[in-house]
Amino acid sequence: MRPTLNLWRHQLGAVPESVWHRTDLRVLILADNGLTALPPEIGRLHRLSTLDIGHNLLTSVPEELGELTELDGCLYLHDNRLTGLPDSLGALRRLRYLNVGENALTELPRTLGGMVGLVELRAQHNRLSSLPDTIGELTNLRELWLRGNQLRDLPPSVAGLRELRHLDLRENRITELPEPLADLPRLRQVDLRSNRLHHLPDWVARMPSLEKLDLRWNEIDPDQPLVTELERRGCVVLT
Repeated sequence: MRPTLNLWRHQLGAVPESVWHRTDLRVLILADNGLTALPPEIGRLHRLSTLDIGHNLLTSVPEELGELTELDGCLYLHDNRLTGLPDSLGALRRLRYLNVGENALTELPRTLGGMVGLVELRAQHNRLSSLPDTIGELTNLRELWLRGNQLRDLPPSVAGLRELRHLDLRENRITELPEPLADLPRLRQVDLRSNRLHHLPDWVARMPSLEKLDLRWNEIDPDQPLVTELERRGCVVLT
């Protein structure tokens, strides 16, 4: 069994100094402890594969997170008060799952593109108005969750997400379906509920693997021929 320290809901307030001496740890869970700071000593735990510091009161995390290059499982930073992320996260090339949702982020670092092992990225319920163009370098990404931001479009580099299966863009400010999605070979589900869409472009019919397109709470005409064509192909379209 992997060396694990589970301090979930221990009402710590601060991380005990003894934790930083556990350099054998593979899994560290510090979730829901009212933490207001994560010391740079986190960088000592260089064997960690999974780190959970979600559901705390953190306004920042240290650059030393980028020293945890053995992280190859999950990194949970969600439900804090983060306004930014360190550039050093780009060094976590083996990490598979990153959750930075439910924070106050206005941007994601350009170094995000270095996290090439990511299979799932969750950045829901932040204040993002754009994504870095380096996101297209995440060629193993299968799920991208961006609900509840301020996005108006996606960068053209999204066309590089050739493994993407699920895209959640609910509750943003999108007025046009982002064309980089057109030729993503494995994209099956796109959720665009509660945006500002008025029509579907013809290229949607080219999407080779689309199984579900959720357009509820937009201004899409459910009787337009393109919707009928998609449904004839077996795609579920909700309007």
